[in-house]
Amino acid sequence: MTKLEIAIWSFPFLMVLIAFRMPIGLAMLVTGIGGSVLVNGSWIAVMSQMKSLPYDTFSNYSLGIVPLFLLMGQFATHGGLSKALFAAAQAWLGHRKGGMAMAAVGACAGFGAICGSSLATAATMGQVALPELRRSGYSGGLSSGALAAGGTLGILIPPSIVLVIYAILAEQNIAKLFVAAIVPGILAAAGYMLAIAIYVRLKPESAGTCDPLPYRARFHALLGIWPVLLVFAAVVGGIYLGVFTPTEGAAVGAAGTGLIALLNGGLTRRKMAASLLQTANSSAMIFFIVLGAAAFNAFLAFAQLPQEAAGWVLSQGFSPLTVLLAILLLYLVLGCFMDSLSMILLTVPIFFPVVSQLDFGMGAEDFALWFGILVLIVVEVGLITPPVGMNLFIINSMAEDVPLRATYAGTVPFLISDMVRVAVLVMFPAITLALVWL
Repeated sequence: MTKLEIAIWSFPFLMVLIAFRMPIGLAMLVTGIGGSVLVNGSWIAVMSQMKSLPYDTFSNYSLGIVPLFLLMGQFATHGGLSKALFAAAQAWLGHRKGGMAMAAVGACAGFGAICGSSLATAATMGQVALPELRRSGYSGGLSSGALAAGGTLGILIPPSIVLVIYAILAEQNIAKLFVAAIVPGILAAAGYMLAIAIYVRLKPESAGTCDPLPYRARFHALLGIWPVLLVFAAVVGGIYLGVFTPTEGAAVGAAGTGLIALLNGGLTRRKMAASLLQTANSSAMIFFIVLGAAAFNAFLAFAQLPQEAAGWVLSQGFSPLTVLLAILLLYLVLGCFMDSLSMILLTVPIFFPVVSQLDFGMGAEDFALWFGILVLIVVEVGLITPPVGMNLFIINSMAEDVPLRATYAGTVPFLISDMVRVAVLVMFPAITLALVWL
């Protein structure tokens, strides 16, 4: 087989390893090392590469953002900020038709602004909001579907760990990517709320009602969320204005959130230790996936697959929009089987060189930002797409009385909302880039 054929066949081999439940980081590492041996024809060259690959991969200063954002999410959870966010959203929306589910989505959006992880957002808000939704008469499908979809906002609304990884892979400005994600993130939350409003009118029995609170109580509930606004403004605003680097901003966010949790009395010595341990576990898992992806992508580079793919696409004369839509569709398919981080690490080094050579009528940096947000949104859809939508399993494990099939059905309105949003952002790139241009 030629080098290119070996690279092409490596993908079904990788999928087989994943299907046999091998951890995806290990699967990419094994495939990358094995493929490199076949391409180079020697173990010596591959072992020489592997001796320096971990250092070259993890010496990237920007990767320090990952554990800091994870720690910020842990502190936010123990600091009671998730409860304050849901209480404030419930105070203003809970009495409306479907309002409790809308409040859950709004709280997920707020928590995502200080967390950066979809799984953490879904797990934390599920613990807070799911019992209230069920107690208020909301159906199992709508309750679990709304929280699973709301959890995806954790990787879209900045700060976002997946956006940081994309920025490193595509060599883009992290601050500008964070700013570009703000409007699509707001549209996502608004779209989910609209989907809930339509759903409960089509199926009135799926949502309960509660009495409206007086305005004094509503404004009092807003006082509990000022720390979230403060941390978000400090981190994203500070990074964008150049007050500090993204890594420094992540450190400021983690320290600020930890201080708030400490002042709220939620950060005891035991919870501090648990937060550090969970952060270390999650960071190790992410970094191992990053290492596996680095080995696999090095193998693909040896085989010159990205260059060959770019040349083939250009020679076929496909329109740029056709290529973009095909890539987004492939992400939807991959999302049924892979987690978001693995998809980004595996595909961006291949797809980005291809699409960056096409003419979309905008500058290279603007295109990279726009493409990154589109990819992030479609990857986000994979988190609530059967059969391996991670958010679905997290929420369903908390809702023990809700069949998994009901949770799948409950996500359908939100998937429709996602498809509409992707179409709008593809047709109107200025929506994504408007804040960056200011």
